[in-house]
Amino acid sequence: MWIRTESQADHTAISKLIAAAFADQPGEGATEQRIVDALRADGALSLSLVADIDGRIAGHVAFSAVRVGDGAVGWYGLGPVAVAPGDQRNGVGTALIRAGLSEIAERGARGCVVLGDPAYYQRFGFRNEPGLTFGDVPPQYLQALAFGDRVAEGEVTYHASFTAP
Repeated sequence: MWIRTESQADHTAISKLIAAAFADQPGEGATEQRIVDALRADGALSLSLVADIDGRIAGHVAFSAVRVGDGAVGWYGLGPVAVAPGDQRNGVGTALIRAGLSEIAERGARGCVVLGDPAYYQRFGFRNEPGLTFGDVPPQYLQALAFGDRVAEGEVTYHASFTAP
């Protein structure tokens, strides 16, 4: 497996992968596809990695800048992340997330937030931080990973691509 930055030639495969990965979810991946496409179109897709297995895109992860209420800069949001159904539970998602977190940290990021299953994301060091909120989302599902001593505080705002119709 080769983790690499997406290329323009990967866009169609990424879209198909997202649809397959979320096929059993409401909307069948349409929302996640729209988010990735809109982030890319707006130049807001800060990091987009693929897992390439023998020339086949087996997974994808996106990172984009977020705003935090206290004005902290250098914070990113992880997601969406998608893995082809046949490659799930084989470490593809873990490899993508670890590589992405490492890359944004190397670029000077101060931290990363994620909306998702605490049991899954805690393995990467994400923790619920009482000082961070995201609308009406139950606090345990918004988790943060600081790359320094300071965790940002306040309301987290994702790029408009996450809420556009």
